[in-house]
Amino acid sequence: MWSRRSLLKSAGAVSLTLGFLPWLSFSATTVERRFVFVILRGAMDGLAAVPPLGDPGYRKARGSIALGRSDTLELDGFFAIHKSLRFLHEAFKDGELSIFHAIATPYRERSHFDGQDILENGGIRALGLKTGWLGRALDSEALTSKSATGLAISQSMPMVFWGSANATSWAPSVMPDAAQGLLERLSYLYEDDPLIETAFQNALAADAIAPDMSMMGSGGRRGLLGNFTTAAKAAGAFLSQQDGPTFAVLEITGWDTHANQGTGSGQLANNLEALDGGLKTLKQTLGKTWAGTTVFVATEFGRTAAANGSGGTDHGTGSAAFLLGGAVNGGRIIVDWPGLKSSQLYEGRDLRPTLDMRAPLKGVLHDFLEIPTAELSGIVFPNSALVKGLKDLTRG
Repeated sequence: MWSRRSLLKSAGAVSLTLGFLPWLSFSATTVERRFVFVILRGAMDGLAAVPPLGDPGYRKARGSIALGRSDTLELDGFFAIHKSLRFLHEAFKDGELSIFHAIATPYRERSHFDGQDILENGGIRALGLKTGWLGRALDSEALTSKSATGLAISQSMPMVFWGSANATSWAPSVMPDAAQGLLERLSYLYEDDPLIETAFQNALAADAIAPDMSMMGSGGRRGLLGNFTTAAKAAGAFLSQQDGPTFAVLEITGWDTHANQGTGSGQLANNLEALDGGLKTLKQTLGKTWAGTTVFVATEFGRTAAANGSGGTDHGTGSAAFLLGGAVNGGRIIVDWPGLKSSQLYEGRDLRPTLDMRAPLKGVLHDFLEIPTAELSGIVFPNSALVKGLKDLTRG
């Protein structure tokens, strides 16, 4: 598919430590649909991302960090969405976004490490499983029969993919661009060793597919915006290939807002802007593949309803999650709202979770990717038969 000359011409900087990407040979996968999982590490404040302005207890609960109509974009008269999430607001109006609120994993403590472990392992306790739910889904009979594959845009494999030989990770080289002559000499040097030659050519192919990633690793607000947006662009480039990966995982950090949260403007608002911009870029890069794509965005837990003495929020429980994409049956807020009066809060401090994170995930994996219910309840999310998958989250 790629000539030696075209690869060398387009690759740019190549790192042989990127690893062997077996699916770059574009084997005969029959999966046309794409699923992207976006992990918001650090515990996103769902009450800021999707504030319930119509709740009579909202302003009292939030105090100094409460948002007003000028800080938000209206959704349904009761809920609004943060003004930094303009693309998501448009997607909601276009029927390509559903929002889940008061949602959480089965975890009820407040450790980032344990919370992220459960979010990714798909079980009910930290360290309870040694593999990830997305890895187990990838290895399900329904998807292995279709040669499905997974890709994490990350320096290392996130736990959610652990256990599957059909998933890999990709990240750009942080080294300066290699000279054209060096790449040519390396290619001829490796051509007599089939193993190294294959890895070298696939690394070149990966860099040829992915966009310029030079902004990755830069710091500050501009770095945050550039990092996630550029990673999303890379994911879109891979996923939009005719036989590209079925699953992709993206990550964005910085949601642990203990001090000076910046709900209206500042740290949190900037994070939301970065998330929104990256998701918009993902849609643009996917092009026509967007029509067959779903994107699930989740965090390990929420934050306290009230601000602390430092103008931030502490670790909480319930939060919000998003299901976005051209294949989403959207324009809905799916919630059993618990209320924000002090008597309605979980342990007197947090948004009470009323929806299990596994319910929408099971619904998407069943209806969209055709993984049987028995396999979802017994293998992908073990011992979860009592958690019913939500229906009609996707189209077709």
